[in-house]
Amino acid sequence: MVRGIPRPAAWGVGDDRGYTVTEFGTYDFHLSSSDEDHAVRLHAESTIVDVIWWGPLAYRSFTPQMNAKLRAAYERNHDFGSLIEDSLRLPGRLAVAGELPEYRRVWDASGVTAGQCEIQVGDARLLLEGIAHIDYLVDHLPWLRKALRSADFRKAKHEWGHALYLQCQPTPPISRDFGLIDLGQDAGLRVLQLSYNVQDAIACGCAERSGAGLSRLGVDLIARLNKRGIIVDTAHCNQQTILDACKVSEAPVIVSHTSAAAVHPHDRGISDESAEAIAATGGIIGVVTHPAFLGPGRPTIETMLDHIEHFTSLVGWQHVAIGSDWPMGSPKWVLEEAKAHGPRNGFRKEHGIDPTQNLLGFDDYRDHPNITRGLVSRGYRDEQIKGILGENFLRVFAAVCD
Repeated sequence: MVRGIPRPAAWGVGDDRGYTVTEFGTYDFHLSSSDEDHAVRLHAESTIVDVIWWGPLAYRSFTPQMNAKLRAAYERNHDFGSLIEDSLRLPGRLAVAGELPEYRRVWDASGVTAGQCEIQVGDARLLLEGIAHIDYLVDHLPWLRKALRSADFRKAKHEWGHALYLQCQPTPPISRDFGLIDLGQDAGLRVLQLSYNVQDAIACGCAERSGAGLSRLGVDLIARLNKRGIIVDTAHCNQQTILDACKVSEAPVIVSHTSAAAVHPHDRGISDESAEAIAATGGIIGVVTHPAFLGPGRPTIETMLDHIEHFTSLVGWQHVAIGSDWPMGSPKWVLEEAKAHGPRNGFRKEHGIDPTQNLLGFDDYRDHPNITRGLVSRGYRDEQIKGILGENFLRVFAAVCD
C-alpha cells in the first residue's frame, strides 16, 4: 500500500471542552466518485511538504490531561510566551514518552510527508533550545528524521515515515554574529527568513511604514546564506526587501507563506511584481490557509484556491507551493489567551489576526486532503498538483541545499 492518507474517516478527537467526532478532508467540492478516488490516490502518492506549519497537531488533539499540564505551568509562571512555546512542544515530548500515539496517527492522516520546525538565530540560548528540542524528537521517534538534503524527503516518504527540516522566522531579530547562522546550518538549518514584519538591521518587514529594503548587512547575510546552502525566505518582508533579495541572491528565493495582494489586499500578501521577481529566481510562493490574509469575513478553502489560481496564472504552477501557517498548534483556551493579549510581533489590530479562527475546510492538519481535492476540482493536472504539494519546493531545496 502506498504510504499516505486513506479515505476520509471519522476520528475521535478532543480539546479542553471534551471529545467530539469530526470528519476531516471532506469539504464538499461536488466531486464525482471517480474524481474522489483519483484525489485520494494522488494525495497518497505525492511527497507533500507544508513549507510552514505548526503541525502535526492542532487544537482538537489536546486532551484534558495535556491541557491540565499547560494550565499548571501557566499558573506557576504567568508567562504567555512560555505558554505558547510549551503548547507547541508538549505533543512531541509526550509522543517520545509513548503517551501520545495521536501524534503519529494525525501526521499519517494528514498525508504530509514533511514540514518545518523552527529555530532562532538571534540568540545563542534560543538557538540551542530549538536544536535540542528537534534532536530530542528525531533521536527518539524512529519514524521521524531531520531532512538535510532533498533525498531525505524521498526517504521519509518511502522508508521512514516523516521528516522535519529546520527553518528560522526571526521573531527576535537575526544576530549580527553570523556565526550563529553557521551553527544553525551545521545543526540542519536550511531556510532563513530575512525579517518578521518590522524593520531591523537586516531588512524591512511588511508591517512597517518605511519603504526601505535590504540593508548593507542584509546584503552580506544573503551572500552568507548562498555560500552555506541556506534558502533565502522573504515571507513577512515588504516589497522592496523582496525585490532587493531577488536581485542580490545568486540562488532561488522563496516566500514560504503568503497570499496574493491582488486577490485580497493585506500587508502579509505580496504584489504581482514581487511574485514575478520570486519566480524569476527559480523560487516558490507558499500559499497560506490563514483566513485574515485570504479574504474578508469567514473565507473557505475555495478562497485559498483562488490565491493559488492567481499565482499559477501569473507565474506558472512550477512556482507555487503550500505554506499553510495555520491553524496554530495550540488548544483553544491558549488561543483565546493569545487573542486577549492582542496582536504581537509587529502585527496591528487592523491586520485582523484572530488565533481562534480557522479557514473553513482547513480546521486541522488532517484537512490537508482538501487541498488536493480542491485542486482536482479545479482541473489541475497530476503533475501540477504534485508540484504544488511538494515537488516545486523540493526542486528549490535541491538547488540550494544539496
